[in-house]
Amino acid sequence: MTDVLRTVLADLAAEGDRLDALVTDLDDAGWHTPTPAAGWDVAAQVAHLTWTDEVATLAARAGTPEGKAAWDDVVLAAIADPDGFVDASALEISRDPDLLDRWRRGRKELATALAEVPHGEKLPWFGPPMSPTSMATARFMETWAHGLDVHEALGVEPEESTRIRHVAHLGVRTRNFAFATHGLDKPAEEFRIDLAAPDGDVWTWGPEDAAQTVTGSAVDFCRLVTQRVHRSDTDLVASGPEADRWLDIAQAFAGPPGEGRAAR
Repeated sequence: MTDVLRTVLADLAAEGDRLDALVTDLDDAGWHTPTPAAGWDVAAQVAHLTWTDEVATLAARAGTPEGKAAWDDVVLAAIADPDGFVDASALEISRDPDLLDRWRRGRKELATALAEVPHGEKLPWFGPPMSPTSMATARFMETWAHGLDVHEALGVEPEESTRIRHVAHLGVRTRNFAFATHGLDKPAEEFRIDLAAPDGDVWTWGPEDAAQTVTGSAVDFCRLVTQRVHRSDTDLVASGPEADRWLDIAQAFAGPPGEGRAAR
């Protein structure tokens, strides 16, 4: 296992533990508290994480005959219902009376499975194959983003940490994907991105002399690329037409464009 994967897995575990601590003492009414995602209560948020962790574990073990058979079953089910498969699966898991324990088991099993993937191999996925580090980063991003929804639903202000650098990095790397998913040509040049981290540091990407720039809070940037905040409610500033357009369409997650959040 590489040092980078070890770091991402440790941060993923810490982020999962933070959300776990928030929901561990919820009663039935608490689990069914509506979240900012329309139609999703707290249980649905955790169930979605549980489903994806379990499926990612299958993907990580698809190199064995038994693992490939299990992964192929998931792919066939997705092909049969490409638009509703994930949500239907998560809804079913949300009804599991042992949801919290199931999520806890799934988190541990995923970490073990990713650590055991042979060096240089990639995991099959619903899009392009992913390295174990990329999968762990994506799982961190989703755990953090769903955690924001749960925090908001329960009226608890999340304590931000430098772990969100994984989300920021993913948000930067998916810039061209965001343009493509909106049917737009990718920018010809890199942007300069300077983000103020929670610990007071500044995280940077891109050449210092780039013609187009994005500056602001790393927390706001991460919320924006996971579509947990409307751009107008951030302190992000873009210089240049393509950088400005990017902040309107940014998304760090795969799939079609999300609906985003309404301005407050």
